[in-house]
Amino acid sequence: MIMNVERIMQYLSSLCLGILLIGCQQAEVSREETLFNDDWEFFLGQLIDNEQITYWANVDLPHDWSIRESYQQEQTAASTGFVPGGVGWYRKQFSLADDGRDTRIIFDGVYCNAEVWINGHHLGIRSSGYSSFEYDLTTYLNDAAPNELLVKVDHSAYVDARWYTGSGIYRNVHLVRAHPTHLTTWGTKISTTKIEGQKAMVVIDASVTDMDDNTTVKVEVVDAQGTVVAQADAEQRDGRFVAELQVGQAQLWGLLSPHLYEAVVQVYQGDNEIDRKAHPFGIRRARFDADQGFFLNGENIKIKGVNLHHDAGALGAAVPKSVWEYRVAQLQSIGVNAIRMSHNPHSVELMEVCDEMGMLVMDEFFDEWHSPKGKSLVYLGDNAAKGAIAEGYSEVFFEWAERDLKDLIRRDYNHPSVVMWSIGNEIEWTFPDYSKAFAILNPDNAGYGDTPEFDPKRVKAVFDSVTGGTDSLAIVAEQLSRWVREEDTTRAITCGSVRPAIAAVSGYADAVDVLGFNYRAECYDAAHETYPDMKIIGSENWGTYSEWTSVNSRPFVAGMFAWTGFAYMGEAGPWPRKGLNISFFDFAGFKTPRGHFFECLWRDEPKVYAVTARADESEYSYDEGSGWQFDMQMTPAPVWSQLRRWEWYQNIHPHWNYQRGESVIVQAYSNCEEVELLLNGESLGRKKRSDFSDDNIVKWQVPFDAGVLTVHGYIAGQLADEYVLETASNPVCAVSEIEFRPQDDDGLWLIALQLVDEKGRAVSHQERELTVIIEGAKLVAVDNGWEQNVSDHFQSKVTTHEGRAMLYVNPVSGAAMDLNVVVQ
Repeated sequence: MIMNVERIMQYLSSLCLGILLIGCQQAEVSREETLFNDDWEFFLGQLIDNEQITYWANVDLPHDWSIRESYQQEQTAASTGFVPGGVGWYRKQFSLADDGRDTRIIFDGVYCNAEVWINGHHLGIRSSGYSSFEYDLTTYLNDAAPNELLVKVDHSAYVDARWYTGSGIYRNVHLVRAHPTHLTTWGTKISTTKIEGQKAMVVIDASVTDMDDNTTVKVEVVDAQGTVVAQADAEQRDGRFVAELQVGQAQLWGLLSPHLYEAVVQVYQGDNEIDRKAHPFGIRRARFDADQGFFLNGENIKIKGVNLHHDAGALGAAVPKSVWEYRVAQLQSIGVNAIRMSHNPHSVELMEVCDEMGMLVMDEFFDEWHSPKGKSLVYLGDNAAKGAIAEGYSEVFFEWAERDLKDLIRRDYNHPSVVMWSIGNEIEWTFPDYSKAFAILNPDNAGYGDTPEFDPKRVKAVFDSVTGGTDSLAIVAEQLSRWVREEDTTRAITCGSVRPAIAAVSGYADAVDVLGFNYRAECYDAAHETYPDMKIIGSENWGTYSEWTSVNSRPFVAGMFAWTGFAYMGEAGPWPRKGLNISFFDFAGFKTPRGHFFECLWRDEPKVYAVTARADESEYSYDEGSGWQFDMQMTPAPVWSQLRRWEWYQNIHPHWNYQRGESVIVQAYSNCEEVELLLNGESLGRKKRSDFSDDNIVKWQVPFDAGVLTVHGYIAGQLADEYVLETASNPVCAVSEIEFRPQDDDGLWLIALQLVDEKGRAVSHQERELTVIIEGAKLVAVDNGWEQNVSDHFQSKVTTHEGRAMLYVNPVSGAAMDLNVVVQ
């Protein structure tokens, strides 16, 4: 059959056009967001010409080169955990089809001073190592040749912070491709404006780039079961799209029932959907009251919080979501219901975990403003880090503060877990006038324990005489709070104050909605009496019984945030003390004695736990005439002596292994009414917990005899819980237990190892080197939880601490895991 050539050409042209239109339509309705973490190359050192480097290491992100270079004494510092900084380079080659979509790249966090190039074009620099940021790549992408992304990370100022920061692209990177008219990154805000009965009014405010008169937006609210429970067409208001929706039978986000919805925002050009994105959110009410503290969904809740740094032991700052799931679950297991993100923006994944698991969040911006805090070189408190190695964020504060603050609010706005924005931590320490005025007003007050002068007239007069009537701290605080309110008027603004009596007259306290008190429990009553409208929270507290009772006995104090939830690197020294285990859980995630103690305070389930100490080493002593005495052993020089106030009781042990007849003090932590101590079945005394009301620790002094030490807890005369310590012999092997396994099998497993003797008894008084042999999985890192463990974490050997060690393992999909541990 012979066809007319002209008709054939018309047919082929229409077919091609149809194919192109179909392709275009698919591109228009397809937003593609992918993790851009795999197949990067890395070089550590000064890079002059990227083509001259013959060796680039293959890495996947997130990547923290500081922890992988491991602990060193040269060109490192106590403040940042004795790990190196330096300058690192990352590059990635990739190809993308030119399908008419815009292409953006989002970095969740790069520490620090990150410069980014695409195909040789300089996109910009971001100084903060904690901020999330993005760049538009569209204009500079190659049509045919591969693209090259290059990132320079400059952390040569390796002691630019007071704690471990990490180095590199240590959080996720995302590649986003969308229609040129699309929802902007962090541009959708979801607010609950009213809750009445079971009905909630939700407002969704969305920003769309390159929109025109033909652009429209539709919104659906979808519940956890995938059911659309509300939908509406958005209205254009001042260049944004706003939809108000009523959700019936609304399920509120709370601590025990963290219900989440999704707002599915759809962008149309005419009848064509060109973009859509689902935004998780929660429906809840949160407010603070000057007399009654904190309310969530109308319920008065005492905040039982912890401070948390962004590192995770052996993993450094490159922490996957699965590890945050484990850590938040550990905190919740002892009754924690809130986290203060100290003292800078944390990862997206941790924020998601707090939403999903029901954990309140104080989201914090800065540890220092334009005036830096002291950093330590050799040991905590030496403040000896000077010059270029100590130059940090304060150098660029005025240039970047507004951008970093607002970007964090935009990024985290929709997280129901966030109930407070904190504009700063202990900023008064960097403004000497506050301490000068304090010293004049309180010449005999050491700053801990004694209530300072609170009379407003006297405090104001002295402060004005010192400052000349102008306080730059208050001026900056007011500006920061103004920026917060430009982005969010639904949440409280707070700060961590160390001079609340002066902050109350300087204007600093007026800049925030809730004044945080850092280690100032002695000020609660005076502040509330003097300023009855002031809303108060313990923003940073010692993890002690007295701190909790000071908060718990005062309804007007919203709660507390103990320092800290998990051990963190830095702020320590001298070598090899790489960090501070002054926490509820150690570096590896094992519960500490302090964690057991606070579990007894913060949970109702009956519990008893015990530790032991040689009488001649204990801070406790017993005398028949005067009873129990406590002699706090302050931290020896050269470290700052007051560090002891943060540490737990000295020289205590989780074992029952001593010399026969040796005098031993047993400390029992419990929430039971009575506690009994038994040795080899024989009672050594049953005591009321109320008789130890000063510290909530039931104590005995007994001569050691090998065998089984048992502690019983009684409620209403009935045995409610028991804890056992048993004398162990030499270890013969290590047993393993899966400490944590992600529900979706996507993420790291945590496997705990415990030394045991020939009878299977836990050995906690001797240490052994363990060699780990594993098949069907990749051993990612090892840790033992000890603050003086400066061994390389990325090897197959680990020495136990208190008989334990932790493995971070990445299973191979479809393979059976086989673990063998050799005890040296």
